[in-house]
Amino acid sequence: MLRIYQNSYRRTAKKAVVYSTKVVCCNHSTLCNITASNYQRTGRGGSYGGQQHQRQHPEFLLAGNPARGWSLPPPSRGYGMLVVRIIRGALKLRYIVLGGAIGGGVSLSKKYEDWKDGLPDLKWLEDAMPQGERWSQFSRNLLEVGSVVKNAIDIDPKLKQLGEDKLTEWRSWFDSRLDDAIEAADIQGTQIIDTKEDLKAKTTVAALGISADESRKKYDKLQGQVETLQTEIMNVQIKYQKELEKMEKENRELRQQYLILKTNRKTSAKKIKKSLIDMYSEVLDELSGYDTGYTMADHLPRVVVVGDQSSGKTSVLESIAKARIFPRGSGEMMTRAPVKVTLAEGPYHVAQFRDSDREYDLTKEAELAELRREVEFRMRASVRGGKTVSNEVISMTVKGPGLQRMVLVDLPGIISTMTVDMASDTKDSIHQMTKHYMSNPNAIILCIQDGSVDAERSNVTDLVMQCDPLGRRTIFVLTKVDLAEELADPERIRKILSGKLFPMKALGYYAVVTGRGRKDDSIDAIRQYEEEFFKNSKLFHRRGVIMPHQVTSRNLSLAVSDRFWKMVRETIEQQADAFKATRFNLETEWKNNFPRLRESGRDELFDKAKGEILDEVINLSQISAKKWDDALTSKLWEKLSNYVFENIYLPAAQSGSQNSFNTMVDIKLRQWTEQALPAKSVEAGWEALQQEFIHLMERSKKTVEHDGIFDQLKAAVVDEAIRRHTWEDKAIDMLRVIQLNTLEDRFVHDKAEWDKAVKFLEDSVNSKLVQTEETLAQMLGPGRVKRLTHWQYLSQDQEKRRNVKGELDKILKNDAKHLPTLSYDELTTVRKNLQRDNVEVDTDYIRQTWFPVYRKYFLQQALQRAKDCRKAYYLYTQQGAECEVSCNDVVLFWRIQKVIKVTGNALRQQVINREARRLDKEIKAVLDEFGDDEEKKSHLLTGKRVLLAEELIKVRQIQEKLEEFINSLNQEK
Repeated sequence: MLRIYQNSYRRTAKKAVVYSTKVVCCNHSTLCNITASNYQRTGRGGSYGGQQHQRQHPEFLLAGNPARGWSLPPPSRGYGMLVVRIIRGALKLRYIVLGGAIGGGVSLSKKYEDWKDGLPDLKWLEDAMPQGERWSQFSRNLLEVGSVVKNAIDIDPKLKQLGEDKLTEWRSWFDSRLDDAIEAADIQGTQIIDTKEDLKAKTTVAALGISADESRKKYDKLQGQVETLQTEIMNVQIKYQKELEKMEKENRELRQQYLILKTNRKTSAKKIKKSLIDMYSEVLDELSGYDTGYTMADHLPRVVVVGDQSSGKTSVLESIAKARIFPRGSGEMMTRAPVKVTLAEGPYHVAQFRDSDREYDLTKEAELAELRREVEFRMRASVRGGKTVSNEVISMTVKGPGLQRMVLVDLPGIISTMTVDMASDTKDSIHQMTKHYMSNPNAIILCIQDGSVDAERSNVTDLVMQCDPLGRRTIFVLTKVDLAEELADPERIRKILSGKLFPMKALGYYAVVTGRGRKDDSIDAIRQYEEEFFKNSKLFHRRGVIMPHQVTSRNLSLAVSDRFWKMVRETIEQQADAFKATRFNLETEWKNNFPRLRESGRDELFDKAKGEILDEVINLSQISAKKWDDALTSKLWEKLSNYVFENIYLPAAQSGSQNSFNTMVDIKLRQWTEQALPAKSVEAGWEALQQEFIHLMERSKKTVEHDGIFDQLKAAVVDEAIRRHTWEDKAIDMLRVIQLNTLEDRFVHDKAEWDKAVKFLEDSVNSKLVQTEETLAQMLGPGRVKRLTHWQYLSQDQEKRRNVKGELDKILKNDAKHLPTLSYDELTTVRKNLQRDNVEVDTDYIRQTWFPVYRKYFLQQALQRAKDCRKAYYLYTQQGAECEVSCNDVVLFWRIQKVIKVTGNALRQQVINREARRLDKEIKAVLDEFGDDEEKKSHLLTGKRVLLAEELIKVRQIQEKLEEFINSLNQEK
């Protein structure tokens, strides 16, 4: 076996590769060093060393090309060598990681230093445009120069020829010009460049005797040099921005590579640390839903974007976010609610709503369109009750490479005139909303002014001036400057950007271009257009009034972010202390009012109530079968009794014969069973289930652990669940079959069932008899004893009723088997008999009185027959339908009782096996809906205890998040 180890090294001077190969022969244990230069020595591809090795080891044959001689064979790769290579590759990995990270940083640092060295030396500008104490010194030197120049001017002989008058005129002109320059220097330091250049030119003319034309030419030349210099500064700044973007891109790529390598390492997963801006945004989100009973207000900093409608306010925000994330319209109001946008730096350009897990990729136009549609949908959904604007905040986060960290709030544009489709209070609502956000003493106001319209038409500047009269937290932004250059007077634009046109004051003044009027332009295209405009615009090059740092959206973004974090660092500690004091006050109040209770918020209370309600649903299965049977039987008879009496029993019993009674009963029972009975039975079962569940809920109120704070919520959940709950449709068909089969049996089989039927008949008749007697008592008035003991009197109608009843009683006394209706002759007789007693009534009045009188008489007879039938069972079994004692009504009620019993048993099984579980699902669905509806939870879980606990929990969360943010902020410092 032969092993070959090969080393290679490169000679850089000759650029020749020399290979040194060690060949080890296992059989001879000899070592031969063969140098590749020996192979190349003959120039023919042959090798002296190779031939010598072949002679020493003939078993080792070197493969080669016969035409060129032989050459060294390729090295074999054994298992040992493979393991060595794997280990070496693994060890190299960590050096790649460390080298990549260190090398990336070094490369960035080197590129930055190279670029910095390539910048032109602009220190002479500090001398040309001094500020502060140096400007005061310059003014004093200028006075000294003026005095020296006036005393030391040596007039050229050529000027003497002009005469003494010309010389006096020249000196007076020079003195006035010099005095004007000195006065202007003392008043306006920022505009010294023009005066200084003019003074230099005139001084040179007076000193050297140069003519006025030559002086003007030199002055124009100097002015051109200034403009050229300003153009170079603009180009350098654009180049600087591009270099920064390039470096950021390279840095981002290096970071991504580092993260990829880092994730490939087998290390324990660590929790991702939140960025500062994300932590701060969470605090603001918590505050947005904070409704306090104390005087604690939200004074945390945020950037409030305000401006007139269609002033480019939303476009400025999109330019800062580097994505067109908001819907656009043609002159109509698109921003209908406050939109809080949290900007953060990240490796990918994405957007996400606070209450959603979906991330929108802002590099894809399709997802950008979906994001804009979602924003528009949320805005329109937040507007309720016929309103045009809403105070409901839409919160979203935008992350991406190179984004400045800050929190911005985009508000609806201020309008001066309302359209017919707007609510009547739209204008006032927008003004109040804008003032509310700007009144925060720590809010940074980003005041957007449309540069393409007259400044006097602006409404926003007056509002901003009211909220921030000293301009300590206002940044003024002039948009659409490309249109302003064509339409407006350049001098007015300079005054606006120097803060001299409006009485409003600001920290800084910026000019931006937010588009070319094309809806489909990307942010990159808009920024490129903006850079080209400011690079070539004459408006910003003339006389050097506008400094380069006052233009472009990038400079605006940097300035706003810098001011935002400065404000945060200045005020966050104070806000945290305020919330700490509020928390202490709330905790003290809780201990005084609820010393033995833990502060539980609505969510926790809702979960507890949810568990108790579901426990009661489970308790339905613990109800005994006997209790279910009793409840269902009672409910069934309550539902069916009226129909049985009015539509079956009374019509059949009053027919006059036993045969017609049985025939009519069979027909009516079958019709009833095929049509209404199954549905009525299901309705009775549903009500029995509801009744038992409510009974369980009421019984739980009597326990020691009962908390009355849940009563309103439990009642609402149970009512809603029962309202939604419906019995299974197939239960009706099943009951119909069972009931029809049960009613086919017409014979009572034993004495116990007979007695139960008689008892059922007696109870039912007695119940109807009591109702009938109550009806008669209302018609006839109180009896004689009650009138004497209670000092009551009969009304005129009651006296008439009593007279009519007396006549009707005579009819029933004379005919014990009277039919349920009065004949015409009987009605006439009753009316004439009453007329003899001076009582005038009509036939309808008599019939109304007859109905309860006859029913009472009939029920009393039925009750007597039931008593007679109690002892007639054996006679019934022997004679059947031909029994001397008429007991057909007992048989009817036995059949009804048997149907009710079978139906109740079927309903009980249905409740236990199916309906209880279906009710449980309905209750869970209702609980889930109520749990997601914050408004409903607030309505159902209320009271001082709940409100105080909610406020305490919210303040505690805000304070903890503030402390976490402050700790991270101090660590970053």
